[in-house]
Parts: sequence; structure tokens; C-alpha cells
Amino acid sequence: MKKFAYILFLCLAFTACKPQVSKEEQHKAAMRKFETMINTADYALADELVAVDAPFYTPASPTPLYGGKGYLSVVLWMRQSFSDVQWKLEEMVAEGNIVAVRWTLSGTNDGEFMGHPATGEHFSTSVMNFYYFNDEGKIVNDIAAEGMIGIFRGIGLTSL
Repeated sequence: MKKFAYILFLCLAFTACKPQVSKEEQHKAAMRKFETMINTADYALADELVAVDAPFYTPASPTPLYGGKGYLSVVLWMRQSFSDVQWKLEEMVAEGNIVAVRWTLSGTNDGEFMGHPATGEHFSTSVMNFYYFNDEGKIVNDIAAEGMIGIFRGIGLTSL
């Protein structure tokens, strides 16, 4: 009986001493998965990471797109113009339910983009997004800093 009590004590002690992962660290881990999701257009990851009622606004649609499927439709829209488009997570900061991410976005303009014919030019630009998480750890909003000018500049459509 003493041996059983000792083993039980050890199990409880190790469980209680196990370090708790903060919400911020959980959200950062989700963003690392999110990077994989957008670079592979993985619908299973999209369902895991994005709330079904999360609205996303994009030049690709006059109305908001919802959930992981809506978010990935933006990715697929980008692939029509930049078949090799990639997002690289460079750094992130988390506080509470918000994660700020600096991405390097790159690709080659090999398809029409927003009414402009393909230029064949490669671009690489920094973009910044703020992701908001709900209490279940799913993304419910994405606020993007304007990155279009970096794309237009990179593929030679503006001299700004």
C-alpha cells in the first residue's frame, strides 16, 4: 500500500509541477502552424486554426470571406497571380489574445494581378498582420497592414 501511495504521490507531484504553457505561447504555436497552412493551402489546418465565423476582408472579394475556407480562398487568389507565393514568418510578438506577425511575402508575377498582365518579376516584401484569437485558441480576425504597395513596387507596376 505504501508503494502505491508513493507512486500516486509522485504522479500528482510531477503533474502539478508541470509548467503551464501561457496563452501567448499557445497562440505563437498556432501561428507557426498557420504559416504551414497558408503555404500549403491545408484545409484541415485551416479548420483547426480559424473560427468558422471569422470574417476576412480582401481585394479579392467585395464582401467578407469567412472561416478557414474563406481565408484560404485569399491564398488561392494570390496563387493565380503568383504561383510560387510564400509567406515566411520572420518574427512575432504576443500579448493576451493578439499576435503581431512580421512576414516576408515573396513570389513571381506569372499571372494577371488586379487587372495588370503578368510581368514575370519576382518580389519580396515585408508585411505586418495582427491576429486576434478567441478563448478556444482560434483566429477570429486578421488585421493586415497595407502590403499591396510592396507587391506593386516589386513587380514593377509603380515607381513609388
